[in-house]
Amino acid sequence: MLIEDKNRRGRLRLLIKKLNKERKQQAKKIDILCNDFITAQKNFIKKLNTITFATNFYESILGTTDLAALLQTCVRLIRDEIADVNVTFFLRQEEDFQLHIFESEQSTTLENQHLENYFTAELIDNICKSNKICALDDMFAMGLEGNLTGLNKISAVTIPLGLAGSSLGFMLIYRSSENKLTAEELNNITAVTSGLSQAIQSCQALLNSTD
Repeated sequence: MLIEDKNRRGRLRLLIKKLNKERKQQAKKIDILCNDFITAQKNFIKKLNTITFATNFYESILGTTDLAALLQTCVRLIRDEIADVNVTFFLRQEEDFQLHIFESEQSTTLENQHLENYFTAELIDNICKSNKICALDDMFAMGLEGNLTGLNKISAVTIPLGLAGSSLGFMLIYRSSENKLTAEELNNITAVTSGLSQAIQSCQALLNSTD
């Protein structure tokens, strides 16, 4: 009987050990599934926010035929999405570029000069040719020169505007590096650049036809 009890206890220990191992493996699988679900939910919310922003954006600019009014509405919507940003539009003209500057109430300046003042014709042309979102590092590679101490205090990007491979110019968006621009914020803006480019081109065409 003692040998039988000992064997029984041994089998029981092995069974408990096996059950504990299976329980831990099951818990890991549940954790993975939960993490995947949370990630999927976060991605869905991000996409939903982008769709909501784009829908509101297009509804707000629909039917706008004046370029200045279009850009003002655009900047208001961008600031509702991205707080405290300076926004400047560099729009192509026949021979040069036209600047439309919109400062935030908490304007980010570099020794009382705006970031736009560091943009040369060569840099602007290079940014247009790149046809991509450019961070400060990209701008430096393309010819940006300025006060490095001041430039380190800002978070800035340029976002291309164009249709069918033809550049209309770009948007410059920047604010303090203490509140760095996020990928999610920029994704929402890039989601509407195609429609915005079409609206800008239409306004420009209408303006040129009345000159």
